Amino acid sequence: MKPLKSLYQWVLSWAESAYGTLVLFLVAFAESSFFPVPADPLLMALCLGKVKKSMYYVFMCTLGSVLGGVFGFMIGYFLWYTPGGELTGVANFFFRVIPGFTPEVFDNVGAQYDAHNFLVIFTAAFTPIPYKVFSITAGVFQINLPTFIIASILGRGGRFIIIGLLIRFFGEPIKAMMDKHFNTFIIVLTIIFALSYVLIGYLF
Repeated sequence: MKPLKSLYQWVLSWAESAYGTLVLFLVAFAESSFFPVPADPLLMALCLGKVKKSMYYVFMCTLGSVLGGVFGFMIGYFLWYTPGGELTGVANFFFRVIPGFTPEVFDNVGAQYDAHNFLVIFTAAFTPIPYKVFSITAGVFQINLPTFIIASILGRGGRFIIIGLLIRFFGEPIKAMMDKHFNTFIIVLTIIFALSYVLIGYLF
């Protein structure tokens, strides 16, 4: 746990750097496929530092995250199994090293992909669920790539836009509340979205 906390602090330290935006993009990219620290804290810090550039930071974070998700998709699609159907060294590396990426989680995620691929991917992209697990499994199970990209843009973009707008309009006071309650807020919004999605599908 201590190395992870140190990594978290290292990511935040870039908020005061001239390379903050580039690091935000790279962290968002990496977090979508293998990096254990989310981009949200750095996004918050950058938005607080330059409130008027909040939407620019949101855009860069979303772009990096979605491209990272596509990279994770490619890992799953091309590098997960050998031609003989065995797990590759890449797959075993993820299971051994990446926090939260276990064979059990992988199998459970795979079981979720059915007629609601879009909703599953959107939920993973929008909520605190590890998006990297879903980006890679989407490739392994050969989910339609345009569906994956659109759901990722809406999910990742929606999550980061909420952060940017809250900080733009409420500034520093909102940060402590977001640190404490943001995940709960996002989960509630996702439940509302999911229920609406199911209701619309039922009615029409």
